Amino acid sequence: MTLSVEQIEELTHHLANMRHDINNNLSLIMAATELLRHKPQMLERMTVTLVEQPDKIIHALVKFSAEFERAFGLSRS
Repeated sequence: MTLSVEQIEELTHHLANMRHDINNNLSLIMAATELLRHKPQMLERMTVTLVEQPDKIIHALVKFSAEFERAFGLSRS
C-alpha cells in the first residue's frame, strides 16, 4: 500500500490526537496514585478517577482504529 502525502498527514494527525488522549488518561492515573500516597483518606474519591481511565484509553484506541480504517478504506472481514 502506498500512502499519499495527505494520507500520511492525516495519519500523523490521528496518531498525535490518540497519543494526547492516552497521555492525559495516564497522567490522571499517575496524579491520583501520587495523591493517594500522601492522602489515603481520598481513596473513595480517587477510585472513581482511576476506574474511569482504562475505558477512556480503550475509547481513544477504538476511535483511532475506526478513523484509520475509514481514512484508508480498510474494512474488517
